Amino acid sequence: MKLFMLKSVGIAALMLISVLTGMQLANNGIHKMKGYDDPNFHQAVSLNDTDNHISASILGNDISSHDIEAKKKKLEEISAYNFFSSMGKKMSDGISNASENLIQKITK
Repeated sequence: MKLFMLKSVGIAALMLISVLTGMQLANNGIHKMKGYDDPNFHQAVSLNDTDNHISASILGNDISSHDIEAKKKKLEEISAYNFFSSMGKKMSDGISNASENLIQKITK
């Protein structure tokens, strides 16, 4: 089971990298086709390293570790209640209990 999960995560990561690479290649192709640089087109993925500070940009949106930490703290403070998640848990518990009872009745 562990090997299956490892393979699945590896394949998902490979697919993500392939999609981002394809988007970058398509962006470069659009630049070559136009013949000039349009400031409205952004690089699909770009990494900038300046003075021990690495910043990343995906599809023109800047991402930094500070932003991620701030969002994580904000989510922890909110501790939002997800209605659909709780309904899904209740449904899965109900189905599990019903199937367990049915199996017990059949086997007796």
